Parts: sequence; C-alpha cells; structure tokens
Amino acid sequence: MYQITNEKADITEPVVASAEESTAVAAQDAALNPRFYTTDFDEMNKLDFSLLREQWDSLVAEFKSDPNRQHFKRTPEFDADFSAMPPKLRQEFIDFLISSVTAEFSGCILYAEIKKRCKNPDVRELFGYMSRDEGRHAGFINHTLNDFDVRVDLSFLTRAKKYTFFKPKFIYYATYLSEKIGYARYITIYRNFEKQPDKRFHPIFKWFDNWCNDEFRHGEAFAVLMRANPETLEGYNKLIIRFFLLAVFCTMYVRDHLRAPFFANMGLDVDDFDRRVIKLTSLISKQVFPVSIDLESPKIWALFEKMYQLTVAISETEKMGGIGAALRRIGLQATVAVTFVRLFLQPVEQNVLPANVRLEPVW
Repeated sequence: MYQITNEKADITEPVVASAEESTAVAAQDAALNPRFYTTDFDEMNKLDFSLLREQWDSLVAEFKSDPNRQHFKRTPEFDADFSAMPPKLRQEFIDFLISSVTAEFSGCILYAEIKKRCKNPDVRELFGYMSRDEGRHAGFINHTLNDFDVRVDLSFLTRAKKYTFFKPKFIYYATYLSEKIGYARYITIYRNFEKQPDKRFHPIFKWFDNWCNDEFRHGEAFAVLMRANPETLEGYNKLIIRFFLLAVFCTMYVRDHLRAPFFANMGLDVDDFDRRVIKLTSLISKQVFPVSIDLESPKIWALFEKMYQLTVAISETEKMGGIGAALRRIGLQATVAVTFVRLFLQPVEQNVLPANVRLEPVW
C-alpha cells in the first residue's frame, strides 16, 4: 500500500494498482465521494415544458445534433510513455480519474434509468441524449485509466454501488450544479494549460475545451426544465436551493484542498482555483436560481476553510484507537453540523431571473 501525503494535511489514500482495487475505490460510499441516485419517475412524468416550448425544442435539437460525436477520439499522444511520471503524481492523477469516471458514470446510469422508467416523451428524449454523453465521457476516462494498467469495472459498479433516493427536484438542483460546476472546473483547467502548456502532464486535458461544453449543455437542460416548471423554484424551495448551493460549493472546496498537491502539479493554487470556479458557477446559476450565495463575504470562505480543517481533524481521529479518539470524532462531527448551519444562515442575494434562460459557454 502506498501513502499520498497532502502538503496541507496528512490525509492518506489506498493504493490503486489493479482493476479490482480501482473498482473498489469507485464503489466506496463516503460523504465526499460521487454517488449514484434514483428518484420518483412518476413525478417526473408530470413535467410540462409548454411554458418554454421554443427554448426546450431548440435545446433538444442541439442535443440531437450531437456536436461532440467526433471529439472523444484518442490520438497518438495517448500512446506516449508515461512511466517517467513521478509516482506521487501518478497516484494523484489516477485518483482524479477514478473520481471523474465514477461521477460521469453515475450520471449515465441515472439519465438512462430516467429514460427507461419515464413515459413523458420530452423527458425520455432529453435524458437519452444526456446518458449518451455521460457514457461517452466515462468510457474515454476509463480508457485513459487502462493506460496506467488501472480500470474501473463499470458493470460491477452498477451492481455494487449503493443508490441514494432523491426527490426529482433535489435531482434537478444537485445535477444542475454538478454539470455547471463541471463546466467551470474543466474550462478553468483548460485555460490554465493554455497559459502554462509545460504543466500539462497528460494529453487528456486538451479535450477539456469541447468536453466542458457537454457539461454546460447538460446544465442548460436542467435550467430550462426548472424554469419551465417554476414551482420548483418558488416558496420554501428557495431554502432547499440555498442548501444545495452551499453543500456543492463546500464539498468541492474540501475535496480540492485535500488534493492540493495535485493542483500544484498543474500550476494551480487550489485556493485561487476554487474561488474562481465557485464564483463562475454562482454567476451562471443566476439564470435559474432565485437566490445565490454572497461570495464576496469573507465569512463564507472562512467557514469553507473551517469545514476543510474539521475534515482533516476527523480523518486524524480515524487513525487512532480508543474511546478518547471516538469521543473527539463525535465532537468534531457535531462541529461540522454547527459550521454548516452557520454557513446556511449567512446572507444571500436575491436574483431577478432573465426572460431568456439560455446561456452560451463563453468563459
């Protein structure tokens, strides 16, 4: 077993040296890991797009044209010898790829299940296209993992991974944010390598430009879906939206800071990267969400940092034995809950939603 020691925290992860081990890592259920979801398909059958029919039909036509159908093709660059990659970077990169393939494949499975279980023709058509895209992404990442003699068994993952039930509107909020934050992350990494090509240690990052447009388009689908069904954005749902904004942003901040050395290898400062990505995602989300987090408030970032420090401290107690460590862990977990409540109680901004929902990926 190897140890990756984070420069900001002594967090270690299991070695990934085979398909079996990589699949086991992908199948793990933890608070910060990508999850598989299921939902109330009968409720989704009630979705009505008549309020924004023109925008909906235009979006579906864009999906049908499949703009990236020729994009995910490997070039001779992928046949290069990566054996000289430093062992620590290699493991960090593999961990990044396993997390990414799990997230992409979870979307593929969810979208395919929605297409299979729903009877609403608009829903079936859209989610069929999105499942196609996510499956394509997962396969491309898995092929890259195979170059490192590692591969996630996606068929086993379908059976082994636990499924979390979310109400449809929770799926809309969470998946919209996941797709848009995926766009913001990919385009920020891509732009960074345009400025620092010497830091690009693998060719897969060259694909992030067009790739991120798929993520953006998927987010557009959920934006139009919610705006066409405005009850998902009204009343107490505004509080739920606030919760998801904070949960997604905070989770990203913690996970990225646990991988600070990986970002440093890409020539990125993890603090700057997270601020740019979260602020861009928040800006984009104003197309659909009636509230947004005040990211100019220093308190928000201080509380994100506290959540990261608490995560590190909890991890340290898990390495210890005895009742003392167990009691300390319980106390720290309670502090996590209190800290998130403090985040939730921070002021938010009210947004006036634009008449035209659609945005273009111009960043």
